[in-house]
Amino acid sequence: MKIVKLNSAQFDKFASSHRYRSYYQSSMYANVMGKFGYRIQFLGIVNDQNKLIGATLIIYKEVFMKNKIAYAPRGILFNYESEESIQELAQKLKKVLGKQGFMVLRIDPYIPLTIRDSEGNIMNFNNKGNQIIENLKNAGFDYKGKNIGLETEKPRWEALVLLQRDLREIFAKLDKRTRNKIRRASNSGVQVIKDINRNINKLYNFVGKKDKKPLSFYKQMCEKFEDSVEIYYAKLNTETFLINSRRNYEKEVEYNNSIAERIQEMSIDDKERNNYLNKKMESDKLITSYKNSLLKSTDLLKSNPDGIIIAGAMVVKYDNAAYLFTEGFDEEYGYLNATYLLKWQLINDYNNQGLKYINLNGIIGDFENKDNTNNINEAKIGYNVTITEYIGEFDIILNNFAFNWYKKMKKKK
Repeated sequence: MKIVKLNSAQFDKFASSHRYRSYYQSSMYANVMGKFGYRIQFLGIVNDQNKLIGATLIIYKEVFMKNKIAYAPRGILFNYESEESIQELAQKLKKVLGKQGFMVLRIDPYIPLTIRDSEGNIMNFNNKGNQIIENLKNAGFDYKGKNIGLETEKPRWEALVLLQRDLREIFAKLDKRTRNKIRRASNSGVQVIKDINRNINKLYNFVGKKDKKPLSFYKQMCEKFEDSVEIYYAKLNTETFLINSRRNYEKEVEYNNSIAERIQEMSIDDKERNNYLNKKMESDKLITSYKNSLLKSTDLLKSNPDGIIIAGAMVVKYDNAAYLFTEGFDEEYGYLNATYLLKWQLINDYNNQGLKYINLNGIIGDFENKDNTNNINEAKIGYNVTITEYIGEFDIILNNFAFNWYKKMKKKK
């Protein structure tokens, strides 16, 4: 076995047909990262017959006295099932990369460990998964452990909506709360549009602080991935919003008056009267809320007669699937549930295009705590998702002496 350098064309050709391929292991992604201070290498792994049996993109920066930390996004494209091959690969990596001044290499292979339903119940599992983990550990890779959250680099848990089905069937199987939020957004006047110009300035207002990446990063994603990147926006039709706000207010006032009349009736007993009093108090709160919404929608129509963008998303299309790269919304209008309608529109569009699935990105793998209502899961699991759990992150130390010095210096700082 030897490790050799590849050019981008050689690497892409190998990666495009590998079972663990990902758009993160591509020359397009390498070109994006190359614009932000990262250096890149394409490495190939050849056997004794000089046949290419593995490859990887590694990205890195110098962090300490010309020593470097490397990362292979979504792991080395390789057969991890052979313990002997992994042992040999680890030794070659230490020898080749260690000489180049690399201290550590991190990998997070795109290898599924379990497939689960939206409640976290295991439907299928990789019978080689645990053996692969042990192979890597035995070869000197430090296993970062089973994390229920988002890992250091890429999420270990992802939520997928399977497509190529009748849309009515897909919608019927969504969680009831998700269906209601989609309807509520639509009825409020939220409309989802695809931005054919791929202008990401507005999207950055929603995702910049959350993702902690510069605006230029998203521009580079659009440039390097070309037509594979698509931008969607959720736009609030302010006229429809006003009409809906007025209708809700008037309807609740009418309901409130009918309750008040029932309370005044002499024929009802104290228990029934108390029940109506509770209903009226709840209705009073809704009236206040609807009145505020009516006032806000009136002002909004005056200031934004053509509508206002309140949410957005970036999608990467790769290998007959769609990946929700990032999404965000204007918190002032969060109650309108625009991102729920936006994701439903993505499902519509990509199902019509015949894609296999849409990957809604990372979730928290905490399924035992039923009281856990974190926003990441709530906004994705309700789409009747299929959850993929990957094997996780591993680090291998390539130069012990340099890495120990680096840790000491970092600790002092």
